[in-house]
Amino acid sequence: MLAHGAAIPTAALVRPKFRLRHRLTVRCQAEPPLSAARPAPLVQNLTISDPDLASRGFVVHRSPAGLDLDELNSVFARVGFPRRRPDKIAKALEHTPTVLWIEDTRSSKPVAFARATGDGVFNAIIWDVVVDPSFQGLGLGKAIMERVVGDLLEMGIVNIALYAEPQVLGFYRPMGFCADPDGIRGMVYSAKNKNKQ
Repeated sequence: MLAHGAAIPTAALVRPKFRLRHRLTVRCQAEPPLSAARPAPLVQNLTISDPDLASRGFVVHRSPAGLDLDELNSVFARVGFPRRRPDKIAKALEHTPTVLWIEDTRSSKPVAFARATGDGVFNAIIWDVVVDPSFQGLGLGKAIMERVVGDLLEMGIVNIALYAEPQVLGFYRPMGFCADPDGIRGMVYSAKNKNKQ
């Protein structure tokens, strides 16, 4: 278990065992037939390359190694997410095969973050997409999403879902995401709603 302010050691990263229960927003793309070759990534060119980000003072990380969980929690709080216990964040990251974060090299702090879980074959869900408000408008959100989606597509995963607040749906639509494709509706388990029945 990690202490506050601790970084996740590389050895702590393991393949996850988990269960997907729900999704709200679904990636719009038909699944290829089983005999089809792995699809070409939808994200062919990055809006901002890694060298361009580096020239602006940012570094892209593709694992949680070195990520300061207290600083990440601060970014979560600044965007309106509830604060989370660092030990629970660490456990979630241990069970998350796709993690991307952008570090501001001037402060050595995370300023953008996203992660994706899934079965590694058919489905994935993108979680916790955040950009520190002080760094919004610089293209970091798009940079992180292009890389997460690209990594998932390279693994052959074409059913990619995410959770998003209604006010940011417009950010995700140009990247190929849509709400309720083909009439599919997401559902979320809620003990509160179960008790009302």
